[in-house]
Amino acid sequence: MAEYRLSNEAKMDLIRIHQYGIRQFGMTQADHYFNGFFDCFDRIATKPFSFEALDHIKAGYRRCVCGVDSIFFRLNDGVVEIMAVIGRQDIDQIF
Repeated sequence: MAEYRLSNEAKMDLIRIHQYGIRQFGMTQADHYFNGFFDCFDRIATKPFSFEALDHIKAGYRRCVCGVDSIFFRLNDGVVEIMAVIGRQDIDQIF
């Protein structure tokens, strides 16, 4: 399997999403949703070019939709860098 890394921003995004999930849906559902991100990260690392390119917005970036959130990533020397995990309501934050 290919390699991926999470940026500090992406790590903070995951913490924020998990905390929100706990408050809104409870620990079990929040954990389930949180764990789904890592399944998406594995899919991205395996086939990064199968996801939408966002060169028209930010050169080199791609996006994978995971639940109601979007994972923004880029390739750097063969490694997938997960740059941010943003919800629909927060999409302007990345650009």
